Formats: sequence, structure tokens, C-alpha cells
Amino acid sequence: MATETPALFLSQIERYYPQSDGPLEILRKADFAIWPGELVALVAPSGTGKSTLLHVAGLLESPDSGEVFIGGVPTSQLDDKGLTRLRRTEIGFVYQFHHLLPEFTALENVVLPQRIRGLGKAEAESRATELLSFLGLGDRLDHLPGELSGGEQQRVAIGRAVANAPRVLLADEPTGNLDPHTSLHVFNTLVALARASGLAAVIATHNLDLAARMDRQVTIRDGMVVPLG
Repeated sequence: MATETPALFLSQIERYYPQSDGPLEILRKADFAIWPGELVALVAPSGTGKSTLLHVAGLLESPDSGEVFIGGVPTSQLDDKGLTRLRRTEIGFVYQFHHLLPEFTALENVVLPQRIRGLGKAEAESRATELLSFLGLGDRLDHLPGELSGGEQQRVAIGRAVANAPRVLLADEPTGNLDPHTSLHVFNTLVALARASGLAAVIATHNLDLAARMDRQVTIRDGMVVPLG
């Protein structure tokens, strides 16, 4: 694995926020790499920089210093258009709340990011159908989000996140709003999809049982990414 190019590599990342009594340092010379096909659990208490790390990794927030590499490509010199393109094609996001478009069906929610990328309607619908069927939603394609259970909505959100076959999937507490049984089912589905597609997944969670089932567990300590434990 180590001989491959990391799907995502954060090198010497620093991130701080100005305050009246001086800058608040969130990330300090943080290094983190994840390889294709690897699942990493990010287990960190609130306030330690977990969301900041995910935002920097997802190119939603620029570090104050350091470099973010996506598939070996440095991103610090990219303009807004270049960053948007990478986010659209190389990175998938899953949040604690599904954020589905309520007036669109499950199928349409997964088709949309593909159409934005430029795929034709037939090809986008074919891939969306395949993804949702893999996620156990083959009989829910024409349902609106309001007609789906919480677990089903989150599985649609997972399908939407990987619709463009990203290199990296970033999930921030993707099962945090679900009951334990539904949470386990959604988690298993997410892991199965990541394994089948070979993408690299960083999954932030407070559930240590779920975290233990991933390839590796890390946390944030003193602004740096370190192994959990």
C-alpha cells in the first residue's frame, strides 16, 4: 500500500483563527495520508479540529500553511475554478444530515451531480440506478426524500456522494442522527460501497465499535493527527 500514491495527503497543515488575544491554533504541522481502498476512522472530541481537518481535506477551507495533495496533485496554487473541479470529481462528502433536495426523487438526487459534471441523462440515470440498487434502494428510486426513512435518506446521500466516482470520500458523523440498528445498517452499506469501489474513505465518528471495524483509527491531539490509543 505504501508504495502507491496516497489518494489524499495532508502535509504540514497549519490552521488557526484570529482572536483578540492572539491566534487560536487548530492544526499544527498536521500530516495525514490515506491510500486507495483504505478506510480510516477519525475519532476526536468536539473542539479538537475534526471538522477543520475534514474541511481542509475536502478543499472547502484553505490551510494557513502546508499542502493538500489529491492523488499526488498539489492544490495550493489552484484557483477557485480548479478547486471546484477537484471537489466535484475527486471528493465526495457525506454529512450527519442528508441534505437531499426534497422536491427531487432518490434517483434524481443521485443523477444531479453527474449532470452538473456533464454526463448525459441516460448514462447518469444508469449509474444512479446501479448505485441505489447496490445500496438496497432499487425499489425506492421514484420516492421523494420525505417518503423515505432516515436510514434510506442517508443511503441516498451516500449514493449522491459517490455518483461521480470520487477518489476520496469524507464522511462527518454519517450515522449520528440514526438509531443504533439503522446506524449499523447504513455504516455497513457505506463500508461495502467503499470496498467495492476502491475509494479512500475518512469517516469521522464517536462510535468506537464502528471505528474498530475500519482499517485504521486516528485522532487529533495537540493539533496533529496521531493514531488512536
